Amino acid sequence: MGQPVTGKYEFDIAAREAQVIAGGPRYAPLRLDEVSPAGQEQVDHLRAAFNIPEERPFPDVSLIQLRHPGMFKGHMALGIELAKGAIPPRERELAILRIAWLARAPFEWCEHIDIGQHFGVTRDEIERVIEGSDAPGWTEHEAALLRAVEEQMADYAISDATWDKLTQTYTEEQMMELPLLVGCYLLAALQLNSLKVQPKGGFDYRGPET
Repeated sequence: MGQPVTGKYEFDIAAREAQVIAGGPRYAPLRLDEVSPAGQEQVDHLRAAFNIPEERPFPDVSLIQLRHPGMFKGHMALGIELAKGAIPPRERELAILRIAWLARAPFEWCEHIDIGQHFGVTRDEIERVIEGSDAPGWTEHEAALLRAVEEQMADYAISDATWDKLTQTYTEEQMMELPLLVGCYLLAALQLNSLKVQPKGGFDYRGPET
């Protein structure tokens, strides 16, 4: 059984960035005119799902992933369902940030700092995510949510104590959703780290000043 990291998780940031950023990406983003017909269906679907206007450039990360449109479609189907799911967006983003930090995933970290700030995550909370579920300042519910992430990352299960704490504030639907949230974004971290997709910053990135 792995012991969950409930405090500050420190690692050699420079070494990790050299491992999962330097020399990347391993595959170049496709141009839109290179995307397959199956991939173009996914481009159109995502533009519609997230109200992305035609004139806005499609993200490079997606244009890399569209080299395998079938896998992209499957992964994005779960991601879209989670985006409109039962867990409130701000809490979802706190969980994803803890996943990204524990997975040492710089692209996911940077992307979800920006997304999290859009949904109300503050710079102080971003720093507190690094400190873990034991950090002072979280509500009991927030601490239990982050603890659930830490337990799943360490032992692939939520403990009885954390489960019981979360069920005081989360519905059955939210409890069903939480393990899939962790799995979906750990899956993304595995791919993005291995493809060396370039983040807008590194692990020091905290997003724009607000």
